[in-house]
Amino acid sequence: MSMYVKMQETLKSLNVPDSDKRLENLKLVLEKEQVKPQVKPQYANNHIHTCYSFSPYSPTAAIYMARAEGLQTAGIMDHDSIAGADEFRKAGDIAGIGTTCGMECRVDFSKTRLAGRKLNNPDQDGIAYMAIHSVPATGFKRLQEVFEPLRQRRNERNKKMLENINSIMAPFEIQLDFQKDVVPLSYYSDGGSVTERHLLYALSLKIIDICGIENCAEFVGNTLKLPLSEKQINMLSDPENPHLAYDLLGVLKAQLVSKIYIPATDECLSLKEVVKLSDEVGAILCYAYLGDVTNSVTGDKKAAKFEDDYLDELFITLREEGVNAVTYMPARNTDAQIKRLQKLCQDYSMTEISGEDVNTSRQSMICKQLELPQFSHLVDMAWKLVEREKL
Repeated sequence: MSMYVKMQETLKSLNVPDSDKRLENLKLVLEKEQVKPQVKPQYANNHIHTCYSFSPYSPTAAIYMARAEGLQTAGIMDHDSIAGADEFRKAGDIAGIGTTCGMECRVDFSKTRLAGRKLNNPDQDGIAYMAIHSVPATGFKRLQEVFEPLRQRRNERNKKMLENINSIMAPFEIQLDFQKDVVPLSYYSDGGSVTERHLLYALSLKIIDICGIENCAEFVGNTLKLPLSEKQINMLSDPENPHLAYDLLGVLKAQLVSKIYIPATDECLSLKEVVKLSDEVGAILCYAYLGDVTNSVTGDKKAAKFEDDYLDELFITLREEGVNAVTYMPARNTDAQIKRLQKLCQDYSMTEISGEDVNTSRQSMICKQLELPQFSHLVDMAWKLVEREKL
């Protein structure tokens, strides 16, 4: 049995529907392990998505994959949900991995000095992604209660966006049903969220099913008329590509979201509300710095300008509103962007937290940049979050 096949069998056992069974299977997998993964203490990742938002991994599988790549600490970060956090912590205990728990949400900046500005959200001005990091276990229930009605409202918007997808795909006789094709891809019934990625992943699966793996690139490029780079053509043409559906999702997200997107309104808390909520549950609220994008690392973002033109004003606003931390992903930014960001964090006494946004099977859990001396404090901070949550 090849290493890849063996890994897929292991992941299948760690992705079964029942969380208790997933944890039990993790114990069995580790008991049978003959060679332990090489430990890489120079790395950490506080931003790993799971099936409770969008990811090929359950919380248990995410811990296993993090450990397999040498991480000693890992952080869960799902959209609009922290339902997977308890399992994530239990899996971490089983695997000997330090864990930190958080969740990501879209936040309304309309009542701040940055109202209407394009922040870190490619899809909507005036709305920013924020990360609620280091949530103690005592805060899980409260966050789920607050975000449950927001997840319901998001689903109403999801249905309307799916109608837009169906309108675009009608000439090609491709149609999707929200309850049949989208919801089963999610853990919505268990407290998870349904995102735009679920909609486009459902479309990816439908396209692959209809046109076949061998014709995927031709259908996307010549029939749908979506521009493809040489790299994307090669990925979508490879009949042995195990990440095909996720690679196609990346193409569709970059090219279609602007055509199907419906602005989020009543599902977004205001910045003041999120600051208050984070304080209430004892978490650390972070602005998630994106920075102007040239070449997207994950291939799901077009080149665009974001918050760099008024980054100084952003830091002033964060301070005014009671936000004391920033999270960022070193692999996604230039050296100049990182130096400027770190300088502002020092000037405004902002806590720095890092994590690579993992939500597809192709991505590594490791950010290679963290081995550089200028980022060693980010690994130290990961361990501080772990210890903070234990207390």
